Amino acid sequence: MSTRHILLGLLAGGPSHGYDLKRRHDERFPQARPLAYGQVYTTLQRLVRDGLAEVDGTDSDGGPERTMYRSTDEGSRELAEWAAEIAPPAPFVTNEIFAKVVVSILAGGDPAGYLREQRAAHMRRMRELTAVKTAVGSDLATVLSADYALNHLDADLRWMTTTAARLITLTAEVDAS
Repeated sequence: MSTRHILLGLLAGGPSHGYDLKRRHDERFPQARPLAYGQVYTTLQRLVRDGLAEVDGTDSDGGPERTMYRSTDEGSRELAEWAAEIAPPAPFVTNEIFAKVVVSILAGGDPAGYLREQRAAHMRRMRELTAVKTAVGSDLATVLSADYALNHLDADLRWMTTTAARLITLTAEVDAS
């Protein structure tokens, strides 16, 4: 996910300071990794440097003085272009779970046991996400974010089931090479 573009998107609603942008990011993208304050301010400095945002004064709001930022016309153009780009499917499949299965075979480990444990971890996470999305008061962003993660976890589970069924053949191929 592009922090640069997410912050430009949040600035599209009007001038904001870094603290508010971080809070709004964490609210709008509830299942994403929360942004660190340092990442917000570093990204804002780069946006200003690149002419995509500019300082719009300061605001104390009864507390410490905070620098306000706003998107420039160039920032709005870049954001519109980025938002309209089709996200290409990944050109290479790099799956850590698959890599661990193959390495387990190579190292004489227990790939079937690894798959069982990984499946259990996925199931725990799916239960957590289901609880999050079905909690009273869950907003639509939370539900959609949890659904996205659940669908990816489900795809992993289906892959693990297929791989577990083919472990004997995979082991023979890996051992033969």
